[in-house]
Amino acid sequence: MKVLVIEDDADIRNMVCLILCSEGHSVEEACNGIEGIKQLNRNGPFEMVVTDMLMPEKEGVETIRDIRKISPSTKIIAISGGGICMPENYLNLAMIMGADASISKPFGRKELLDAISNL
Repeated sequence: MKVLVIEDDADIRNMVCLILCSEGHSVEEACNGIEGIKQLNRNGPFEMVVTDMLMPEKEGVETIRDIRKISPSTKIIAISGGGICMPENYLNLAMIMGADASISKPFGRKELLDAISNL
């Protein structure tokens, strides 16, 4: 599966990419929503996008909205560790905006792969 990972935290982005690559997925990455949308336009379509909710430049809500406009059939998994609010608040909003699944940080390999399998 061709997957785009959008995450501003390099450690988390690398972890997600390593997990997905080890499962045989073709993975591209972006450090924020603006770069993610550029990747989607340049290298898409992607079958799945894993996106953080709280990022500089362009947050996850805007990113999800734009992905839905550009590629409505792409599956989206939103991830968040929260911020000033609990992660559930951001993840509930992500689902309202069109995400297909959500995962609260921190998460492990099994949780990520289960979310992908369920989609």
